[in-house]
Amino acid sequence: MSKVRILAIPSDSHGVGKFRIIDPYTFIGDNHSDEVHVDIVFDVPNEDSYFTNYDIVVFHSFIHKLSHEENIKRIEWLKTNGIKVVVDTDDFWRVDHRHPNYETFKASGLSQKRVDFLKLADHITTTTPIYRDTIKKELRLNNIHVFPNAVNEKEPQFQSKTIKSDKVRFGWLGGSSHLHDIELMRSGITQIHQQYKNKSQFVLCGFDLRGNMREINKLTGEVRQRPIRPEETVWYRYEKIFTNDYKVLDPNYSNYLNSWSQNPYPNDLDQPYVRRWTMDINKYASNYNYFDVSLAPLVKSDFNRNKSQLKVIEAGFHKKALIATAEEPYTLDLVDTFNSGNFNEKGNALLVQSSKNHKQWFQQMKRLVENPNLVEDLGNKLYETVKDKYSLSTVSKNRVEFFKSIIKN
Repeated sequence: MSKVRILAIPSDSHGVGKFRIIDPYTFIGDNHSDEVHVDIVFDVPNEDSYFTNYDIVVFHSFIHKLSHEENIKRIEWLKTNGIKVVVDTDDFWRVDHRHPNYETFKASGLSQKRVDFLKLADHITTTTPIYRDTIKKELRLNNIHVFPNAVNEKEPQFQSKTIKSDKVRFGWLGGSSHLHDIELMRSGITQIHQQYKNKSQFVLCGFDLRGNMREINKLTGEVRQRPIRPEETVWYRYEKIFTNDYKVLDPNYSNYLNSWSQNPYPNDLDQPYVRRWTMDINKYASNYNYFDVSLAPLVKSDFNRNKSQLKVIEAGFHKKALIATAEEPYTLDLVDTFNSGNFNEKGNALLVQSSKNHKQWFQQMKRLVENPNLVEDLGNKLYETVKDKYSLSTVSKNRVEFFKSIIKN
């Protein structure tokens, strides 16, 4: 059999582009070149002749940076000409009303556009069996294949080099759409600061002041954009939660933080709270080296249920203990170490029930502050859970076999 020829089209070079297209298809091209030829192209010409050398076209958000109608035409042309179309999807097409992009999705009809692609595709690839089953149930489609987000353990940012500390450090690492998730921990964070300030630390990773605000002139209807002010960003709101409105900090450090300076602060790693600024997508996971316990709060919702469990995977490869909400998708891999107070030796994390956010975030964090040896034990167990199943090598092999099988059919 000749090589399978694949055109892979990322939607961007960060976030979903990295984990769903760039990393997996680069790895396949580098390590399975005897079976598969891969081209990763960001800006695909809208010319029929460009596609004739491919057997499969894989994309996440679009094929061409053109209208939805032009992309529909392209998919139909590819199918007519015997070229398999594979659509990758990693997020539920209906955005939760708490999501920052909710109004944008509503105004643009983006949810329906995503559904159009899924219904037209020869095959759909996605992140979890949960999301696969949602697509099957809601869209009545059966051509769905699960290839989870995966980590290349040889990538420098996923090679753990934890900075030493006498404190038990709790870290959160993520993006700008998680305010409601982080709110779940507010009470627990406050109590840890009050009772264990000298033994603990909170680390917020990804702090970012970039962005614009839209303003509408009520008299003229004119819409203007201006740079967002630091105190208007969601990161400022995150930070207020992690510092109990800055009350747990000494005045000098609080003033430093509110100057928004990126210059180092003397001995900042000894403070009750550490701000870590946003980093490039190829370096961001090195932030795991600044803490011992990863925090993964998640509001119970249909949108969140159909997300990937990337926070579990990343924490595992960094051998971090994990405290997470006991909801899907996290419960795909996580087993609570203390069930109703009883120790479970098969446990690989500490879980918080959605009905008990008001007390269990504190209880689980307290458990680790008072038992620091448990931190290392849980980190090692989580690593054993993820290291093979979510290795990019393992997932890539499965992808290659999938591509070979659909060309035969």
